[in-house]
Parts: sequence; structure tokens; C-alpha cells
Amino acid sequence: MNTKTTPKDFFVQIGATIALYASVIALINLAFEIINRLLPDQLSNYFSSGSIVWPISMLIVLVPILYLLEWLVIRDIAKVAERSEIWVRRWRIYLTLFLAGATMAGDVITLINVYLNGEISSRFIWKVIVLFVICSTVFKYFFFSVYESARWTKRVKTTVPWFGIVIVIATIVGGFIIVGSPAQQRSVRFDQQRLNDLQNIQYQVTNYWQKKRALPVTMADLNDSLANFTVPADPETGVQYHYSSKDSALAPSFSLCATFDLSSSANLQVNSYPIEYAAQPASNWKHGVGNVCFDRTIDPALYPAVSPVK
Repeated sequence: MNTKTTPKDFFVQIGATIALYASVIALINLAFEIINRLLPDQLSNYFSSGSIVWPISMLIVLVPILYLLEWLVIRDIAKVAERSEIWVRRWRIYLTLFLAGATMAGDVITLINVYLNGEISSRFIWKVIVLFVICSTVFKYFFFSVYESARWTKRVKTTVPWFGIVIVIATIVGGFIIVGSPAQQRSVRFDQQRLNDLQNIQYQVTNYWQKKRALPVTMADLNDSLANFTVPADPETGVQYHYSSKDSALAPSFSLCATFDLSSSANLQVNSYPIEYAAQPASNWKHGVGNVCFDRTIDPALYPAVSPVK
């Protein structure tokens, strides 16, 4: 019986194990983020596209690697049946069975505990179902890898990998539906930078007025080499943002304009955390597609003059 473990056996089995565990974690995280987006919780409404993009990237790379390594293992066993008994494969199978079984047991325990405490919700139930389905799929595949002679072994070993592919593809497609295409992601980032620039310019204009009790005539007046500030331009086109002012001692006002690729509602579908300063209401920065202007009025009572340092 040839059960000696070769370096190839060791690294193929270890590589398959790492790919499997990382893929399962990424799949669970991606599924959870999709559920969070579809069933939002007012107490936990933070959402970033990165929480979906990262798991998608991992799955696209790791799942093909996992299936390739598993194919190599199955091919070697088909050639020499005794290869199924090498220690590294046995350890991998039983470790995976233990972790998958423990996770499913913990999943059920958590479900019962939450139910008895009266805190159950549809969002929580869906997460429990997702976790149980993924772990049970992995458990079933490796369980029948131990009992090769069982009645359903051949069918399970054939259908489970295909079922896994369907789950992965469906989850990745769901992630793309939520975050949009790479082109939309790029537009979102450009719009976020535009808002950040406008907010920074607004701060500089207000600070300028506090110090000089007058609004800048042009945005070039805000350039300050000592403070290392230069008025930013549109990150995509390089065109300067539009600025106009109406100076008045009682109610100085100004306007800042930029051209946006997407509406703010489309932006929030991808990133639902506020990107404006905490002092600014979210409605102050809502915008549509195209050229949008934001009108601002400085209240002298809220922004008193800054006394010069003597």
C-alpha cells in the first residue's frame, strides 16, 4: 500500500484547504452583506462597497483554484486508490468536518437563544439559513469523502460541486447588482471626491470670511502656500469648480458648482455612510446628474470674526 505523503501531496492538500476555508468565509461575508443591504437595520446602517467588492474578488480567484486542486486530488486517487489514505488528506477531511459541524451546531444554538430572547428578525433568520446551507454543503461533501462506499456517495460527490458553483455565481451576481459595474464604481468615487473638494472649499471660504470679513472674489484668493492649500479641480476633467459670491455684511452668500456623473441617491446605493462633514445635514449635499450648484449663506452669529494673533 503506497500511503507515503509526497511534497506534492502535502502542498496540494494544504493549498486546497486554505482555498476552501477562505472561499467559504468570503462567500458567507458576501451573502451577509447582501442580506444587510436588502434588509437594512436602522441600528446598523453602515455600508461600504468594499465589504462586497473584496469577497467577490476573493471568490473569483479562489474558487477556480479550489476546484483545480480538488480535481488534482481526485485524479491522483483515481490512478492510485491508496492515495486516499495519506495522512494529510485524512487530517484535512476530519478537520473540515469538525469545523463545519461545530459551526452548524453553533448556528442552531444561536438561533434558539435569539428566539427565546424575543430578538429574532427576518434578517437574522436569513443569515442563519445562509450559514447553515453553506456549512452543510461542505460537511456533506467531506462526509461522503470518508464513506466512499456509501450508497449516495457518487451522486453527492457529483452534485455538491455543481451546487457550490451555482451558489457562488448567484451570490457574486447579487453582489454586482448591489454595487454596480466597475464603471459605476469609478463614477461613484469621482463624485465622492467632488463632494469632498466642495466641502473643503466651503470650509476655506468660511474661514477666509472669518479672518477678513469679506468673501474671496475668486477661488484663486483661497490659495495659501503657507497653509499648503491649493484650490482643487475636478478629479476627472481637471476643470475648475465654479464659484460665485454675493458679499454682504448681514448675509454674505456664495455658490459652489460641480458636474456629477451620478445622483446622490445612486451614490448611496453603493455607499450608505455619510460623506459630508458631521456639521452639515445630508440634505445640503444632495445632487442630481450633471451640473449642480450648492448655495450657502454665512451666519455672522455662528461664524464670528477671528481676532488676529498679536
